[in-house]
Amino acid sequence: MDFITGYTLEELKEKVSSLGLEPYRAKQILSWIYKKFTTDFSLMTDLPKKVREELSAVFSSHPLKLESEVEAPDATKFLFRTLDGHLVETVLIRERDHLTLCVSSQIGCAVGCSFCATAIDGLIRNLTTSEIVDQFLQVQQRTKEKIRNVVFMGMGEPLANYENVRKAAMIMVSPWGLDLSKRRVTISSSGIISQLRRMAEDPFMRELNLAVSINSPRQDLREKLMPLTKTNTLSELMDLLVRFPLSRYRRITLEYILIKGVNDSVKEARQLADLIGPHKKKFKVNLIPYNPDPNLPYERPSMDRILRFQRELWDRGISTFVRFSKGADVFGACGQLRSRRVEGIRTLHDAPLPSL
Repeated sequence: MDFITGYTLEELKEKVSSLGLEPYRAKQILSWIYKKFTTDFSLMTDLPKKVREELSAVFSSHPLKLESEVEAPDATKFLFRTLDGHLVETVLIRERDHLTLCVSSQIGCAVGCSFCATAIDGLIRNLTTSEIVDQFLQVQQRTKEKIRNVVFMGMGEPLANYENVRKAAMIMVSPWGLDLSKRRVTISSSGIISQLRRMAEDPFMRELNLAVSINSPRQDLREKLMPLTKTNTLSELMDLLVRFPLSRYRRITLEYILIKGVNDSVKEARQLADLIGPHKKKFKVNLIPYNPDPNLPYERPSMDRILRFQRELWDRGISTFVRFSKGADVFGACGQLRSRRVEGIRTLHDAPLPSL
């Protein structure tokens, strides 16, 4: 099945030309899809009826089917099913003055972080470009306010699906596509050095925002929390990030999940400050209190402990912010919604779960 949301403008020009249509039709089609969020070819009224019929016979619009939608005061969680039967989680976050969409890039994840619900099943497969873009389209079609920010922070390691993520991001920021600002698209990585180096050398990708999970200032503890650091060491990672090319006034976000009794001590806050050292103008730190999961043995620290950790970094001149994941109250924070539905499928033979 050929999904039109997997095409760039140039690729679609070639495709419609091969169908005997004028190349300019490609821009008309994409305008309907990405400006008016109309994916039904029969409604594209500035195209001749015969062209619309031909396009309907050749292309499909949605590779994902919406399974469930969970509302919370600060977020809406969407669970999609792929054509081959897998579940994909997408979260719409309501910020003070804008909407942010957290999209997934893989089904499952191979990184294996011990604190992450998504890692339980390992990696199943990469999402295609059209499956990534369709998350945005379907959510935007259900949302009156325009979505202005996209974060690749959902299921999976975006840089392990480099080409599809790159192409999806290109569609998101191009004038003929969703026309988002590059400053409003963020790639979040667990720190795969080879792929971060590739991103640093990519003139397009390095213009997007970058967030990297640190989670410990010590190599030994980071290895226990994030097994990939055995071959992607903390010292190598920080050396690369310090040299990562950024335009003026931009910074890399260091993400740090605070886990009770594991990595939340004052000593570790000071070690993190030492790790950043003289490069504090290049980084900001997001402290993310852990989202509990019944399948995992970790807990969230107390608010006093969270704020004490933050204060240690602020006192060293490091911009540090506490970011609570939206939607945890309905088990819909990052990785949780899909994991609960999958667990429900295993134990309840696909019976609906109470919170969904």
